[in-house]
Amino acid sequence: QSLPQQKLLTWLSVLECVEVFAEMGTARVWGEMGRWTIIVLIQLAKAILRLLLLLWYKAGIQTSPPIVPLNREQQQPLHPQDMEDNSSGKDQTYVGRRSSRVVRSLQSTPSLQSRHWGSPQQREESQSRRAEEMNQPPTPLGLQETIAESIYITRPLLHLLSLGVWGQRSWKPWLLSAVLDISSLSLLSDLKDLNRRERAELRRRTILLLYYLLRSPFYDRYSEGRILLLLRLLADYVPGVGFVTRPLMDYLPAWQKIYFYNWG
Repeated sequence: QSLPQQKLLTWLSVLECVEVFAEMGTARVWGEMGRWTIIVLIQLAKAILRLLLLLWYKAGIQTSPPIVPLNREQQQPLHPQDMEDNSSGKDQTYVGRRSSRVVRSLQSTPSLQSRHWGSPQQREESQSRRAEEMNQPPTPLGLQETIAESIYITRPLLHLLSLGVWGQRSWKPWLLSAVLDISSLSLLSDLKDLNRRERAELRRRTILLLYYLLRSPFYDRYSEGRILLLLRLLADYVPGVGFVTRPLMDYLPAWQKIYFYNWG
């Protein structure tokens, strides 16, 4: 990736990290008008950055979060002493004669900072496999797939626009957003030879369709009573589950009112 593309990904990641805090803080300081203003500004900035990545840098299907979190255990470098042992050609493993079990030899025991429970071969294989996955280029998108990804990127802006036109109690914003999400996934379903990150992203988007059960006005009219009843039954009749379901019942109304939790 080029340096400008890395900067775009970094800014996009920062926006996704602070969007909920910005919404709640602005609502507390400037009220509802300030809250919706910051929501529109953040969604507009995210859409511009994503469209630049899609159309200018050909970033393909964009994942969320934009920058994959670092697995420090797998990315941990070898200790200098371990590197010397590797370069000197010392045997790192010993194979049992009877059990054929592979164990680490005492001479190649790594330092405490880089010690792990797997065999050296397993660690090297996992690191090389992860490096290959991280370095895989994005799958080139045709015209249909580019339109589908553009629909997914601009869906939040169209939803906000429909909220401003028809109001928060109307079914039209909810239906418009659902149609756009389903259309985007349908157009992307024909794309083959996706890498692992892109397949995981499409699965995540498919699972997120369940959020429409928690989004107003569907939640207010249909889902709220049934979900709370189910959680209450689980808390009353299933031992130990109440430690999770009772706080969830108290938290769900507040969570449902935060725009970036529901629609972001």
